[in-house]
Order: sequence, then C-alpha cells, then structure tokens
Amino acid sequence: MKHLDLILAEKLLKISAIKLQPENPFTWASGWNSPIYTDNRKTLSYPDVRNFIKVELARNILENFPEVDAIAGVATGAIAQGALVSDALGLPYVYVRAKPKDHGLENLIEGDLRPGSKVVVIEDLVSTGGSSLKAVEAIRNAGCEVVAIFSYEFPVATKAFKEANVNLLTLSNYTALITAALETGFIREKDVDTLREWRKDPSVWSPGVDKADE
Repeated sequence: MKHLDLILAEKLLKISAIKLQPENPFTWASGWNSPIYTDNRKTLSYPDVRNFIKVELARNILENFPEVDAIAGVATGAIAQGALVSDALGLPYVYVRAKPKDHGLENLIEGDLRPGSKVVVIEDLVSTGGSSLKAVEAIRNAGCEVVAIFSYEFPVATKAFKEANVNLLTLSNYTALITAALETGFIREKDVDTLREWRKDPSVWSPGVDKADE
C-alpha cells in the first residue's frame, strides 16, 4: 500500500499543481533557476483532490496536535485550505497577511484569536520556511505548529524550523515527488540526479551544471 506522501504527490502531478522541467527550468521570483514549479492553489479547482487534502490535513492535526484551539492560514495560498480544515474540525479560524494592511485597522492577523490559543498554521508550500515562520511569529502565544501540503525539504528550512522550535508536518515532500514522478512517467531516470542536485543548493543551481564537473 502506498504511503500518503506518494499518493498526494501523484495527485499534484496529475493536475499540474506541480510541474517538473529539468531540461527547461523555471525562474522563480527570487531569481533562482528551478526544475520544479508548484502552485497548490490549483487543488481548489479539483473537488476530489481538494477534499483529500482537507481530510488528511485535519487527520494529521488531530493525531499530532490534539490540544489545538484554532487554525491559521498563511496568505495567500493557504487561506482557502485553512478555512476548509478549520470548518472540518469545527475550530476558530484566522489568516495571517504577509504584511499589515496599509489602511483601516492595519491588521496583520484577520479574524479573532483568543490570547493563549494553541494554533496550528496551515501552509500550502514550504520552501525556505520564511513565510511560515513569519506567520508563527505573528500569532505565537502558548504554542504554534505548522502543517503544510508540500515541502521542498530544503536544508535551510529544516534548520530554520528547528531553531524556531516549531514542529513541521507535511502531507508530501520533494523526495516522495521524485519517486512518484519516476513511477508515473513524468520524468525519466536520467532526470533524477538533476532534481536531487537542485534541492541541495537551489540558490546556485544552474541547468546542465553537475557539481561533480565543477
């Protein structure tokens, strides 16, 4: 029986929420070259995938953080999924902006959050962990953890969450994605080394450059 991480990776690939192009990389907003592009907001357009993610996020939260008092979504990608999960669990919900509004009440957190609440933050994608941990910092009281749909498993993110003393759980991850993509024909065996090399240090990776040849 396949594990959850492989099952979800296949679903994300099939609806093109994740695209792999080792030989024709994308350019991220950061300027990084990348053989992968992820847009998990696409899952909202597919009821079966959307509900699968909602159920699995809710299940993971109940199993790992049973004392949770509220759910928070990270703007903008996880606002909708966070709301779905909070509804499934019957819990209060807020979402955290990337920065405070520049008008009105200038809110950073939208919604009412009881002081001292134990909060689980829902994230659609973890890359370096910056946006997730910024949201944690904004709402952290008695406790705050992060549950995400997908993680690139960057070493810098692993270190950042550990240093912030925040637990990170993900439904799927980059390692599972490579396995699922190979099994389902989205990539070829020769692409595997390229994809693994990129994850080690994405900030300096360039297409066609093998670390062994440098």
